[in-house]
Amino acid sequence: MDINKEVLAAILDAYAYEIVFVDRQHIVRYMNKTAKIRYGARVQIGSSLFQCHNANSKAKIEAFLERADHGEDEMFETLNTKTGEREFFVPVRDASGTVIGYFERHEMPWSQEAPEKSVAEYWKNRPNEK
Repeated sequence: MDINKEVLAAILDAYAYEIVFVDRQHIVRYMNKTAKIRYGARVQIGSSLFQCHNANSKAKIEAFLERADHGEDEMFETLNTKTGEREFFVPVRDASGTVIGYFERHEMPWSQEAPEKSVAEYWKNRPNEK
């Protein structure tokens, strides 16, 4: 089996967390199935991330990119108190180590009482962020 774009997309679609990859110009270049379901029409491939993020978010993203350009990898952003998720900024690098884009990684909350709860089940019943 060749690992091509179609296979990689299928792998990312099988991943229960949303993935929205954004390039250095802040244009959304890829969304997996979970992201498309979660964000619907609010986020579109080919559009600016800042159509759904404000100026404060832009400043934070630019600061994360500067840190990534200086060698940092995944960086903690915040604890979302509405959902209980930890959020991380994840730079994506090319083969030479240059940051070519980024995505945000959300970590679902879990408890010792129910460690077997799957990510997919969590996303289906995710707390409302609004």
